Amino acid sequence: MKRHSILSLLIFWGVHNSWTVLAAESSTEATVKAVDPHGFPRQAASCNALNRVTNEAKEISLKYVDINPQAEKTLLMVHGWPSLWHSWKYQIEGFKNDYHLIAPDLRGFGESTHPGDVESSGTMADMVEDLVCILEHAKVAKAACVGHDWGTQVCYEAARMRPDMFDAVIGTCIPYLPNAGPFVPVEHLVPMLPKLSYNLFFERMTQEAVKELSQDVRRTLRATLRSVDSPPPDEFLQQTESFLRGWEGTETPSITFFTREEEDYWVQQFEIQGFAYTLNFYTHGNRYGSWKFANAQGNHTIPQPVLSILPTQDPVADWVLAANLLKSAEFIPNLTTETVVAAHWLQLEKPDEVNAIMRRWLDQYYPPMDTPTQASTEGSPHAYRDEL
Repeated sequence: MKRHSILSLLIFWGVHNSWTVLAAESSTEATVKAVDPHGFPRQAASCNALNRVTNEAKEISLKYVDINPQAEKTLLMVHGWPSLWHSWKYQIEGFKNDYHLIAPDLRGFGESTHPGDVESSGTMADMVEDLVCILEHAKVAKAACVGHDWGTQVCYEAARMRPDMFDAVIGTCIPYLPNAGPFVPVEHLVPMLPKLSYNLFFERMTQEAVKELSQDVRRTLRATLRSVDSPPPDEFLQQTESFLRGWEGTETPSITFFTREEEDYWVQQFEIQGFAYTLNFYTHGNRYGSWKFANAQGNHTIPQPVLSILPTQDPVADWVLAANLLKSAEFIPNLTTETVVAAHWLQLEKPDEVNAIMRRWLDQYYPPMDTPTQASTEGSPHAYRDEL
Protein backbone atom coordinates (compact mmCIF):
# COMPACT_ATOMS: atom_id res chain seq x y z
CA MET A 1 0.00 0.00 0.00
CA LYS A 2 2.71 2.48 0.99
CA ARG A 3 4.56 2.22 -2.31
CA HIS A 4 1.73 3.79 -4.30
CA SER A 5 1.72 7.13 -2.49
CA ILE A 6 5.52 7.48 -2.48
CA LEU A 7 5.98 6.40 -6.06
CA SER A 8 3.15 8.63 -7.24
CA LEU A 9 5.12 11.64 -6.03
CA LEU A 10 8.51 10.23 -6.96
CA ILE A 11 7.64 9.49 -10.53
CA PHE A 12 5.16 12.23 -11.32
CA TRP A 13 7.55 15.08 -10.63
CA GLY A 14 10.79 13.88 -12.11
CA VAL A 15 12.34 10.48 -12.74
CA HIS A 16 14.08 11.68 -15.90
CA ASN A 17 16.16 14.84 -16.07
CA SER A 18 17.08 14.80 -19.75
CA TRP A 19 15.50 15.70 -23.07
CA THR A 20 17.90 13.42 -24.95
CA VAL A 21 16.25 11.83 -27.96
CA LEU A 22 17.42 10.14 -31.11
CA ALA A 23 17.18 12.37 -34.16
CA ALA A 24 15.21 9.67 -35.93
CA GLU A 25 12.50 9.98 -33.29
CA SER A 26 11.48 13.50 -34.30
CA SER A 27 8.32 14.47 -32.45
CA THR A 28 6.84 17.54 -34.05
CA GLU A 29 4.50 17.00 -36.99
CA ALA A 30 5.35 19.03 -40.06
CA THR A 31 2.54 21.57 -40.25
CA VAL A 32 0.86 23.62 -37.54
CA LYS A 33 -2.85 23.64 -38.31
CA ALA A 34 -4.70 26.65 -37.01
CA VAL A 35 -7.91 26.07 -35.07
CA ASP A 36 -9.64 29.37 -34.41
CA PRO A 37 -10.33 29.60 -30.64
CA HIS A 38 -13.12 32.06 -31.36
CA GLY A 39 -14.89 29.69 -33.72
CA PHE A 40 -16.82 27.58 -31.21
CA PRO A 41 -19.86 28.24 -29.01
CA ARG A 42 -19.01 29.14 -25.41
CA GLN A 43 -21.21 28.50 -22.39
CA ALA A 44 -20.93 29.44 -18.72
CA ALA A 45 -22.06 27.24 -15.85
CA SER A 46 -22.72 28.77 -12.42
CA CYS A 47 -21.39 26.29 -9.87
CA ASN A 48 -21.20 26.11 -6.11
CA ALA A 49 -17.76 26.23 -4.52
CA LEU A 50 -16.33 26.52 -1.01
CA ASN A 51 -13.66 28.93 0.16
CA ARG A 52 -12.09 26.85 2.93
CA VAL A 53 -10.19 29.79 4.46
CA THR A 54 -13.29 31.87 5.12
CA ASN A 55 -15.68 28.89 5.12
CA GLU A 56 -17.89 30.83 2.70
CA ALA A 57 -20.03 29.28 0.00
CA LYS A 58 -19.24 30.93 -3.32
CA GLU A 59 -20.69 30.81 -6.80
CA ILE A 60 -18.12 30.47 -9.55
CA SER A 61 -18.54 30.74 -13.31
CA LEU A 62 -16.99 27.94 -15.36
CA LYS A 63 -16.62 28.61 -19.08
CA TYR A 64 -16.71 25.77 -21.53
CA VAL A 65 -16.81 25.15 -25.26
CA ASP A 66 -19.93 23.23 -26.30
CA ILE A 67 -19.83 21.52 -29.71
CA ASN A 68 -22.36 19.28 -31.46
CA PRO A 69 -24.77 18.91 -28.50
CA GLN A 70 -27.13 16.83 -30.64
CA ALA A 71 -24.70 13.90 -30.69
CA GLU A 72 -25.59 10.81 -28.69
CA LYS A 73 -22.29 10.43 -26.80
CA THR A 74 -20.26 13.10 -24.99
CA LEU A 75 -16.50 13.53 -24.57
CA LEU A 76 -15.56 15.87 -21.70
CA MET A 77 -12.02 17.19 -22.34
CA VAL A 78 -10.04 18.30 -19.27
CA HIS A 79 -6.78 20.24 -19.50
CA GLY A 80 -3.80 20.35 -17.13
CA TRP A 81 -1.26 23.08 -16.18
CA PRO A 82 -0.58 25.61 -17.59
CA SER A 83 -3.27 25.03 -20.14
CA LEU A 84 -6.68 25.88 -21.56
CA TRP A 85 -9.53 24.13 -23.34
CA HIS A 86 -7.81 25.04 -26.63
CA SER A 87 -5.04 22.50 -25.93
CA TRP A 88 -7.58 19.99 -27.33
CA LYS A 89 -7.79 21.84 -30.66
CA TYR A 90 -6.77 18.86 -32.79
CA GLN A 91 -9.00 16.44 -30.92
CA ILE A 92 -11.91 18.85 -31.29
CA GLU A 93 -11.34 18.94 -35.04
CA GLY A 94 -10.99 15.16 -35.14
CA PHE A 95 -14.15 14.26 -33.19
CA LYS A 96 -16.54 17.19 -33.50
CA ASN A 97 -18.71 15.53 -36.13
CA ASP A 98 -19.22 12.30 -34.16
CA TYR A 99 -19.43 13.29 -30.49
CA HIS A 100 -20.83 16.01 -28.30
CA LEU A 101 -17.63 17.75 -27.14
CA ILE A 102 -17.40 19.75 -23.93
CA ALA A 103 -14.05 21.42 -23.20
CA PRO A 104 -13.94 23.62 -20.09
CA ASP A 105 -11.40 25.97 -18.64
CA LEU A 106 -10.92 24.70 -15.09
CA ARG A 107 -11.51 26.98 -12.10
CA GLY A 108 -8.99 29.81 -12.09
CA PHE A 109 -7.99 29.40 -15.75
CA GLY A 110 -8.93 31.87 -18.47
CA GLU A 111 -12.38 33.30 -17.78
CA SER A 112 -13.38 30.58 -15.29
CA THR A 113 -13.49 32.06 -11.81
CA HIS A 114 -12.34 30.65 -8.48
CA PRO A 115 -13.67 30.77 -4.89
CA GLY A 116 -10.62 32.83 -3.90
CA ASP A 117 -8.38 30.46 -1.92
CA VAL A 118 -5.73 28.79 -4.05
CA GLU A 119 -4.15 27.02 -1.06
CA SER A 120 -6.95 24.63 -0.14
CA SER A 121 -10.03 25.34 -2.28
CA GLY A 122 -9.07 23.45 -5.41
CA THR A 123 -8.79 19.76 -4.52
CA MET A 124 -9.35 16.91 -6.94
CA ALA A 125 -12.80 16.40 -5.42
CA ASP A 126 -13.55 20.09 -6.02
CA MET A 127 -12.55 19.68 -9.66
CA VAL A 128 -14.79 16.65 -10.01
CA GLU A 129 -17.70 18.64 -8.56
CA ASP A 130 -16.97 21.30 -11.18
CA LEU A 131 -17.11 18.73 -13.98
CA VAL A 132 -20.40 17.37 -12.65
CA CYS A 133 -21.80 20.92 -12.54
CA ILE A 134 -20.75 21.56 -16.13
CA LEU A 135 -22.34 18.33 -17.35
CA GLU A 136 -25.55 19.14 -15.51
CA HIS A 137 -25.56 22.63 -17.02
CA ALA A 138 -25.11 21.09 -20.48
CA LYS A 139 -27.92 18.61 -19.68
CA VAL A 140 -25.61 15.63 -20.11
CA ALA A 141 -26.21 12.57 -17.93
CA LYS A 142 -23.12 10.56 -18.88
CA ALA A 143 -19.78 11.21 -20.55
CA ALA A 144 -16.35 9.83 -21.23
CA CYS A 145 -13.66 11.92 -19.52
CA VAL A 146 -10.61 12.77 -21.64
CA GLY A 147 -7.68 14.27 -19.73
CA HIS A 148 -4.15 15.57 -20.21
CA ASP A 149 -1.52 16.03 -17.50
CA TRP A 150 -3.29 16.97 -14.24
CA GLY A 151 -6.54 16.78 -16.17
CA THR A 152 -5.92 13.05 -16.53
CA GLN A 153 -5.83 12.61 -12.77
CA VAL A 154 -9.00 14.69 -12.48
CA CYS A 155 -10.64 12.31 -14.95
CA TYR A 156 -9.50 9.25 -13.00
CA GLU A 157 -10.89 10.76 -9.83
CA ALA A 158 -14.13 11.58 -11.63
CA ALA A 159 -14.49 7.98 -12.77
CA ARG A 160 -13.62 6.71 -9.29
CA MET A 161 -16.00 9.05 -7.46
CA ARG A 162 -18.89 9.20 -9.93
CA PRO A 163 -19.13 6.00 -11.98
CA ASP A 164 -22.81 6.83 -12.46
CA MET A 165 -21.81 9.77 -14.69
CA PHE A 166 -18.44 8.85 -16.16
CA ASP A 167 -18.61 5.78 -18.39
CA ALA A 168 -15.02 5.73 -19.65
CA VAL A 169 -11.64 7.49 -19.34
CA ILE A 170 -8.98 8.47 -21.84
CA GLY A 171 -5.91 9.61 -19.94
CA THR A 172 -3.04 11.19 -21.86
CA CYS A 173 0.48 11.90 -20.61
CA ILE A 174 0.33 10.28 -17.14
CA PRO A 175 -0.92 6.97 -15.75
CA TYR A 176 -3.40 6.59 -12.90
CA LEU A 177 -1.87 7.74 -9.60
CA PRO A 178 -3.82 5.94 -6.86
CA ASN A 179 -3.94 7.48 -3.38
CA ALA A 180 -3.72 4.10 -1.71
CA GLY A 181 -0.80 4.79 0.64
CA PRO A 182 0.23 7.40 3.23
CA PHE A 183 0.71 11.05 2.32
CA VAL A 184 4.32 12.00 1.52
CA PRO A 185 5.42 15.68 1.48
CA VAL A 186 7.19 16.78 -1.69
CA GLU A 187 10.27 18.06 0.15
CA HIS A 188 11.19 14.53 1.17
CA LEU A 189 11.95 13.73 -2.46
CA VAL A 190 13.75 16.87 -3.65
CA PRO A 191 17.27 15.68 -2.68
CA MET A 192 16.79 12.65 -4.93
CA LEU A 193 14.92 14.47 -7.69
CA PRO A 194 16.22 17.99 -8.44
CA LYS A 195 13.58 18.62 -11.13
CA LEU A 196 10.94 18.40 -8.45
CA SER A 197 12.32 21.64 -7.03
CA TYR A 198 9.88 23.97 -8.79
CA ASN A 199 7.03 22.24 -6.93
CA LEU A 200 8.47 23.56 -3.68
CA PHE A 201 8.53 27.05 -5.18
CA PHE A 202 4.84 26.75 -6.06
CA GLU A 203 4.00 25.23 -2.67
CA ARG A 204 6.05 27.37 -0.27
CA MET A 205 6.17 30.66 -2.15
CA THR A 206 2.85 30.58 -3.94
CA GLN A 207 2.31 34.34 -4.18
CA GLU A 208 5.90 34.90 -5.34
CA ALA A 209 5.38 32.18 -7.93
CA VAL A 210 2.16 33.81 -9.13
CA LYS A 211 3.98 37.14 -9.49
CA GLU A 212 6.83 35.58 -11.48
CA LEU A 213 4.54 33.57 -13.76
CA SER A 214 2.22 36.51 -14.40
CA GLN A 215 4.92 39.13 -15.02
CA ASP A 216 5.43 38.02 -18.63
CA VAL A 217 2.67 35.57 -19.53
CA ARG A 218 4.00 34.93 -23.03
CA ARG A 219 7.44 34.00 -21.72
CA THR A 220 5.93 31.69 -19.08
CA LEU A 221 3.82 29.86 -21.65
CA ARG A 222 6.64 29.64 -24.16
CA ALA A 223 8.98 28.30 -21.48
CA THR A 224 6.57 25.53 -20.55
CA LEU A 225 4.91 24.43 -23.80
CA ARG A 226 7.94 22.81 -25.38
CA SER A 227 8.41 19.78 -27.61
CA VAL A 228 11.05 17.13 -28.24
CA ASP A 229 12.37 19.14 -31.17
CA SER A 230 12.32 22.44 -29.25
CA PRO A 231 13.21 21.58 -25.65
CA PRO A 232 13.84 23.87 -22.66
CA PRO A 233 17.29 24.22 -21.07
CA ASP A 234 18.20 21.28 -18.84
CA GLU A 235 18.37 23.67 -15.86
CA PHE A 236 14.64 24.33 -16.19
CA LEU A 237 12.51 23.21 -13.20
CA GLN A 238 15.48 22.73 -10.87
CA GLN A 239 15.14 25.82 -8.65
CA THR A 240 13.22 26.06 -5.37
CA GLU A 241 12.93 29.87 -5.52
CA SER A 242 12.04 30.37 -9.18
CA PHE A 243 10.21 28.65 -12.02
CA LEU A 244 11.85 30.50 -14.92
CA ARG A 245 15.43 30.89 -13.71
CA GLY A 246 16.53 27.96 -15.83
CA TRP A 247 15.76 30.11 -18.88
CA GLU A 248 17.94 33.05 -17.76
CA GLY A 249 20.01 34.36 -20.64
CA THR A 250 18.05 32.27 -23.12
CA GLU A 251 15.33 33.46 -25.47
CA THR A 252 12.08 31.54 -25.25
CA PRO A 253 11.08 30.42 -28.76
CA SER A 254 7.50 30.66 -29.94
CA ILE A 255 5.21 27.75 -29.11
CA THR A 256 5.69 25.31 -31.96
CA PHE A 257 2.14 23.91 -31.72
CA PHE A 258 0.43 27.25 -32.34
CA THR A 259 0.14 29.94 -34.94
CA ARG A 260 0.93 33.45 -33.71
CA GLU A 261 -2.79 34.17 -33.44
CA GLU A 262 -3.37 31.08 -31.30
CA GLU A 263 -0.46 31.96 -29.03
CA ASP A 264 -1.86 35.48 -28.70
CA TYR A 265 -5.18 33.97 -27.58
CA TRP A 266 -3.49 31.93 -24.87
CA VAL A 267 -1.60 34.99 -23.63
CA GLN A 268 -4.80 37.03 -23.58
CA GLN A 269 -6.68 34.33 -21.68
CA PHE A 270 -3.99 33.96 -19.01
CA GLU A 271 -3.71 37.73 -18.64
CA ILE A 272 -7.35 37.89 -17.50
CA GLN A 273 -6.51 36.52 -14.03
CA GLY A 274 -2.80 35.90 -14.33
CA PHE A 275 -1.74 32.67 -12.67
CA ALA A 276 -3.27 33.67 -9.33
CA TYR A 277 -5.61 30.70 -9.06
CA THR A 278 -3.98 28.14 -11.35
CA LEU A 279 -1.62 26.55 -8.82
CA ASN A 280 -4.34 24.45 -7.17
CA PHE A 281 -2.51 21.30 -8.20
CA TYR A 282 0.68 22.19 -6.32
CA THR A 283 -0.26 23.74 -2.98
CA HIS A 284 0.06 21.63 0.15
CA GLY A 285 -3.52 22.19 1.27
CA ASN A 286 -5.00 20.94 -1.99
CA ARG A 287 -2.59 18.05 -2.36
CA TYR A 288 -3.16 16.86 1.19
CA GLY A 289 -6.90 17.45 0.91
CA SER A 290 -7.06 15.45 -2.32
CA TRP A 291 -5.12 12.58 -0.80
CA LYS A 292 -7.14 12.60 2.44
CA PHE A 293 -10.48 12.48 0.63
CA ALA A 294 -9.53 9.67 -1.77
CA ASN A 295 -7.60 7.68 0.81
CA ALA A 296 -10.51 7.76 3.24
CA GLN A 297 -12.94 6.56 0.58
CA GLY A 298 -10.72 3.60 -0.17
CA ASN A 299 -12.24 2.63 -3.52
CA HIS A 300 -9.14 2.98 -5.68
CA THR A 301 -10.23 0.58 -8.43
CA ILE A 302 -11.66 2.08 -11.62
CA PRO A 303 -13.91 -0.51 -13.33
CA GLN A 304 -14.78 1.56 -16.42
CA PRO A 305 -12.92 1.08 -19.72
CA VAL A 306 -9.73 3.15 -19.71
CA LEU A 307 -7.35 4.15 -22.49
CA SER A 308 -3.94 5.38 -21.29
CA ILE A 309 -1.79 7.13 -23.92
CA LEU A 310 1.72 7.73 -22.61
CA PRO A 311 4.55 9.73 -24.19
CA THR A 312 7.96 8.11 -24.41
CA GLN A 313 10.02 11.34 -24.37
CA ASP A 314 8.49 13.39 -21.55
CA PRO A 315 11.39 14.92 -19.55
CA VAL A 316 9.39 14.73 -16.34
CA ALA A 317 9.24 10.95 -16.21
CA ASP A 318 9.31 7.64 -18.02
CA TRP A 319 5.57 7.11 -17.82
CA VAL A 320 5.60 3.52 -18.99
CA LEU A 321 8.02 2.69 -16.18
CA ALA A 322 5.92 4.77 -13.81
CA ALA A 323 2.78 2.82 -14.65
CA ASN A 324 4.61 -0.46 -14.03
CA LEU A 325 6.11 0.66 -10.72
CA LEU A 326 2.80 2.03 -9.52
CA LYS A 327 1.05 -1.14 -10.71
CA SER A 328 -1.64 1.11 -12.16
CA ALA A 329 -3.06 -1.79 -14.17
CA GLU A 330 -3.97 -3.61 -10.94
CA PHE A 331 -6.42 -0.79 -10.18
CA ILE A 332 -7.87 -0.68 -13.72
CA PRO A 333 -9.09 -4.12 -14.83
CA ASN A 334 -10.24 -2.85 -18.26
CA LEU A 335 -7.10 -0.96 -19.30
CA THR A 336 -5.61 -0.38 -22.76
CA THR A 337 -2.18 1.29 -22.86
CA GLU A 338 -0.61 2.88 -25.95
CA THR A 339 2.60 4.90 -26.35
CA VAL A 340 3.51 7.82 -28.58
CA VAL A 341 7.01 9.13 -29.35
CA ALA A 342 6.44 12.64 -28.05
CA ALA A 343 7.15 14.89 -25.08
CA HIS A 344 4.69 16.21 -22.52
CA TRP A 345 2.17 17.86 -24.89
CA LEU A 346 1.62 14.74 -27.00
CA GLN A 347 -1.92 15.66 -28.11
CA LEU A 348 -0.47 18.79 -29.72
CA GLU A 349 2.84 17.30 -30.87
CA LYS A 350 1.43 14.16 -32.48
CA PRO A 351 -2.25 14.91 -33.05
CA ASP A 352 -2.79 12.52 -35.95
CA GLU A 353 -1.29 9.61 -34.05
CA VAL A 354 -3.10 10.42 -30.81
CA ASN A 355 -6.40 10.86 -32.64
CA ALA A 356 -5.97 7.56 -34.46
CA ILE A 357 -5.34 5.74 -31.16
CA MET A 358 -8.36 7.41 -29.62
CA ARG A 359 -10.54 6.58 -32.63
CA ARG A 360 -9.70 2.86 -32.57
CA TRP A 361 -10.39 2.61 -28.86
CA LEU A 362 -13.56 4.69 -28.95
CA ASP A 363 -14.95 2.59 -31.79
CA GLN A 364 -14.59 -0.45 -29.55
CA TYR A 365 -15.49 0.88 -26.09
CA TYR A 366 -17.38 4.15 -26.58
CA PRO A 367 -18.72 4.37 -30.16
CA PRO A 368 -20.60 7.50 -31.22
CA MET A 369 -23.88 5.58 -31.29
CA ASP A 370 -24.91 2.60 -29.19
CA THR A 371 -25.57 -0.73 -30.80
CA PRO A 372 -28.83 -2.43 -29.72
CA THR A 373 -26.89 -4.70 -27.35
CA GLN A 374 -25.11 -1.79 -25.69
CA ALA A 375 -28.33 0.17 -25.35
CA SER A 376 -30.09 -2.72 -23.64
CA THR A 377 -27.38 -2.99 -20.97
CA GLU A 378 -26.86 0.74 -20.41
CA GLY A 379 -29.11 0.82 -17.40
CA SER A 380 -27.23 -1.87 -15.49
CA PRO A 381 -26.10 -0.70 -12.04
CA HIS A 382 -22.46 0.10 -11.29
CA ALA A 383 -20.67 -1.88 -8.64
CA TYR A 384 -19.75 1.15 -6.54
CA ARG A 385 -20.83 4.74 -6.15
CA ASP A 386 -19.53 7.55 -3.95
CA GLU A 387 -21.57 10.66 -3.46
CA LEU A 388 -19.77 13.97 -3.76
